[in-house]
Amino acid sequence: MSTLQIVLIVVIAVMAVAVAWLLFSRQRSKRLRARFGPEYQRTVSDVGGVNRAERQLERRQKRVEKLNIHPMPPEARDRLAGAWQEDQARFVDDPGGAVEQADHLVAEAMQLRGYPVADFDQRVDDLSVDHAPVVQNYRAARDIMARHTRGQASTEDLRHAIVYYRALFEDLLEVQEVR
Repeated sequence: MSTLQIVLIVVIAVMAVAVAWLLFSRQRSKRLRARFGPEYQRTVSDVGGVNRAERQLERRQKRVEKLNIHPMPPEARDRLAGAWQEDQARFVDDPGGAVEQADHLVAEAMQLRGYPVADFDQRVDDLSVDHAPVVQNYRAARDIMARHTRGQASTEDLRHAIVYYRALFEDLLEVQEVR
């Protein structure tokens, strides 16, 4: 075999590996974009690159797969749904208290589903795996609640927070992930 033939074989092999890697990367990106929605782009912006963001999102998936996430028992779901209705009614007279209670109800729903709740940032990362469409709302609700505790949130802000919390709360009560 001549040197030229060997070079051509090596070049073709390198090109085939490059094409395979490119196709794999595109499929991975497409899959992650579909799963994480707006959280995908937010993570890309936060970490400063697609590859780093995708590795982080895949780590989130692997972490959540190891957790014992499960559907909420019907009696717990009914109890929490009733508590939520009471909390929404409370909003008229005590918007700040209602938002604080909404945060507690979301945390309780998460715990009942098997999510760890100790660290907020980890909580959001875990939620982003199966509840990506509402995780940004959860961040916004927590930001409004933090402003409320500093006396910097209006009643309209608190109304938005309740709506944001409700979106996640309803997702946690009704969604049964398929793995």
